[in-house]
Amino acid sequence: MPTPDPIDELLARIARVLEHSPAGDLPRRLRTVLEQGLQPFDLATRADLEAYAQWASALRQRVEQLEARIAQLETQAREGTP
Repeated sequence: MPTPDPIDELLARIARVLEHSPAGDLPRRLRTVLEQGLQPFDLATRADLEAYAQWASALRQRVEQLEARIAQLETQAREGTP
């Protein structure tokens, strides 16, 4: 089950508190303010981080395969076998 967005959690809490107040538009405005305030930090979502981790793992495996192939070719070249 995916973890909820922390901003959404905070907004839900605030919305429950202000549910019957005249500040009905506050959650939308607060979300905008929070997003603008956090934007300079260039934050990544967990989904982004997991995608990058999978990409890096696949890339690492490919590099290991290529290193093994290079070592094999170098050994063959030293031995003079095609």
